[in-house]
Amino acid sequence: MMNNVILDCAGKPLDLTRPQVMGILNVTPDSFSDGGQFVAPDAALKQAQKMVADGAAIIDVGGESTRPGAAMVSVDEEIARVVPVIEAIQAEIAIPISIDTSKPEVMRAAVNAGAGMINDVQALRVKGALQAAVELDVPVCLMHSQGTPDTMQDKPQYDAVVAEVSQFLMDRVAVCEQAGISRDKLIVDPGFGFGKRANHNLRLMKHLGDLVKQGLPVLIGVSRKSMIGKLLNVPMDERLAASLALSALAIWQGAKIIRSHDVGATVQAIMMTNHVMKVNDVG
Repeated sequence: MMNNVILDCAGKPLDLTRPQVMGILNVTPDSFSDGGQFVAPDAALKQAQKMVADGAAIIDVGGESTRPGAAMVSVDEEIARVVPVIEAIQAEIAIPISIDTSKPEVMRAAVNAGAGMINDVQALRVKGALQAAVELDVPVCLMHSQGTPDTMQDKPQYDAVVAEVSQFLMDRVAVCEQAGISRDKLIVDPGFGFGKRANHNLRLMKHLGDLVKQGLPVLIGVSRKSMIGKLLNVPMDERLAASLALSALAIWQGAKIIRSHDVGATVQAIMMTNHVMKVNDVG
């Protein structure tokens, strides 16, 4: 059973007694969906405020694109992108902020600026990241990925993707616990689209309950992703319906956080799914 139902994100609670939406706020010029739209702190703040009004429970700020083929940016550049935005949001909104980064220096700068969670696509494998997370003492989302953004979609291969992803994440959880990070501060993310072909993503979604059974909150990010484009042959701006379908399937299997660009619609999809799941079968 899951015991970390309310996470303390640097003094701001994230209530996981029910599923929640994490609003995506990319402050990058090249992210696959909204690159360049929210680079300026005032534009980013307005978008964050809109997401809060639409029902987001946490805002995820990212300063480096992790789309397939993306190039890395320097530590200084990433800090320069995210810190002013986090400071602006921290001053105006009450919900937690997470920092989407793998770099320990960015983690420290972001948490010092007001972020209350680390969302790491490399699961604290970058040198120094694990120690930074221990010292910062905020919740951490550990994501599975195969390869790096510039190479991850070249030739991803698995013998048994569901078991391998789950084992990787549980191994990282164990490493974190050994380093001094309490289990009740950890979230896991199977990493849809990160070093995975379409059939890998579909298997992971179909069997997401296997990961949920490990007892940690599960976060999923499928919003507008290329897997939808490849399977349905639809462009970026026509992927909302499929994103919502996948979100509902994830919630049905026990996922606790849905990371989304489209907060209002995703909140409604989650609420409707919850109504069905909780309906009284008597009568």
